[in-house]
Amino acid sequence: MTQMDDAKKGIITDQMKAVAKIENVDEEFIRKSVAKGFIAIPNNVQRNANPVGIGAGLRTKVNATIGTSTDINDVDMEVKKAKIAMENKADTLMELSIGGDLDAIRRKIISITDLPIGSVPVYQAAVESINKHGSAIYMEEDSMFNAIEKQAKDGVDFMAIHCSVNKETLKRLKRQGREGGLVSRGGAFISAWMVHNEIENPLYENYDQVLEIAKEYDFAISLANGMRAGAIADSTDRAQVQELIILGELVDRAREAGVQTIVEGPGHIPLKEIPTNVMVQKKLCRGAPFYMLGPIVTDIAPAYDHIVSSIGAAQSAAAGADFICYVTPAEHLALPGPEDVKQGVIATRIGAYVGDMAKGIHNGELDLKMANARKKLNWEDQYKAAICPADARAIRDAKPPEDPDTCTMCGNYCAIKIVNEWLDDASQDVFD
Repeated sequence: MTQMDDAKKGIITDQMKAVAKIENVDEEFIRKSVAKGFIAIPNNVQRNANPVGIGAGLRTKVNATIGTSTDINDVDMEVKKAKIAMENKADTLMELSIGGDLDAIRRKIISITDLPIGSVPVYQAAVESINKHGSAIYMEEDSMFNAIEKQAKDGVDFMAIHCSVNKETLKRLKRQGREGGLVSRGGAFISAWMVHNEIENPLYENYDQVLEIAKEYDFAISLANGMRAGAIADSTDRAQVQELIILGELVDRAREAGVQTIVEGPGHIPLKEIPTNVMVQKKLCRGAPFYMLGPIVTDIAPAYDHIVSSIGAAQSAAAGADFICYVTPAEHLALPGPEDVKQGVIATRIGAYVGDMAKGIHNGELDLKMANARKKLNWEDQYKAAICPADARAIRDAKPPEDPDTCTMCGNYCAIKIVNEWLDDASQDVFD
């Protein structure tokens, strides 16, 4: 019995109740949305993660990715990064290690967090094949499914599974060509494997086997977009759209099986194309939760891609995306460090918050609190309303003003203090 099965039978689970309370919405709304596949609650039966609802009518959620690389394999640093993501209020974590003892790293991260944990199982299958045979093209079909089941047993709550990269999608990619090539690591592993072995993607061909494992452990399938563009010039091309058609069909089959799905969206995309991409995804995937990777809205800002993606996140959330994967300043340059993780989470949270205000998830209640606190020069209340109170306090404290009511930007000529002293207090007598 899965969350979706329960929802279809009219059962409101503890997870659904918790999400309804957190989001301040009706429990029956959550149940109906889970039953229809409009909301997913990633929650593996092997662990008790905090319930997080992802989907239409809910606050846009933010995911932080962590994980080792072949060049930097420091488990303690990954633990620190996970804790920093949690401290800065990421909603979920994805553990994407490709260097070191992958099982040990994943289990360590799972043990230190109560956030829902995601993974990309084909990474493990590919890395193990590389270590054993010298290349990912020699992956055994069973190893892909074994990786999914192993990670499910460990308690992973949602998995990015590359089921939609198939022969037809690859044909369209080859016919059209790309300026920036294929940048999805999982998509690259699967594509290279298919080309070398000259057979269909087993995760697509044997999708029912994927669904059986997902149903047993009740993890959500995050249907990966292996054909996402890695350059603005390649956005919304035929390969991406072809894959999206396949993704929609896979969503239908998952719902029939009682398995929750999330659909991943493009990475590099110009601002003007975001609303169309969200609309088409929601249409073809029948309202499934949409997970945008970034998105990156210009290619020319390495070292500042967290700012670029915050812009993309705001537009995506406003257009109806439900879940955003953060981007850090290290994107395209290096493995993120702890400070990169912090900057990525905060930037993406800002973008998601702005987008949520545009689509009516909230009406700027925190903004009103901030406005009132600023008018009163109440610094403590300003910090309370801030998305990152500690950083706001640290900046002001580092340059203390002579007048404790003001800041060193305006000092004695603080516009608000002048208005408070002369206009607001005196205007009633003057204009009566």
